[in-house]
Amino acid sequence: MLQAISDWIGRLSHAGEGEDGYSVADPRLSVAAILVHIIAVDGVVTGDEKRRLREVLGAHYALSPSETEALVAEATQRDDDAVDLYGFTSVLKRELDDAGRQEVVALMWEIVYADGVVSEFEDNVVWRVAELIGVSTRDRVTIRKRIEDRRAARGEGASE
Repeated sequence: MLQAISDWIGRLSHAGEGEDGYSVADPRLSVAAILVHIIAVDGVVTGDEKRRLREVLGAHYALSPSETEALVAEATQRDDDAVDLYGFTSVLKRELDDAGRQEVVALMWEIVYADGVVSEFEDNVVWRVAELIGVSTRDRVTIRKRIEDRRAARGEGASE
């Protein structure tokens, strides 16, 4: 009986993993799912957001285009299946150090600014995720300012 329960728990913990799939404990999948959530939260997903999502994930994790597509596809499915962000943020809180969690916040701001418009919904998701992963308000605002400055230096604007 105990073996049957153990086997069942093992199958649940590896559900959705294919041969080349991502573990539910893989921070890359959690980050990607949060970024997918951010681009969709305002109800409008633009080509610029999709393109920037792939650029950010590919560059940050040194992924090939096909690896990036696989990650985005799995993250989209996981986000669609999720009832909240806690499943993703708990992985990040557990698996990443402070610098890694701050990088996640920076990636979120990159995606928020991808379409040049910061919606209140996107801003709220960044705030909630930052709180859940233990990034302080001060650090979140500092990171936002750094991303804004970088975008301004590249000649990219954003509006509230």
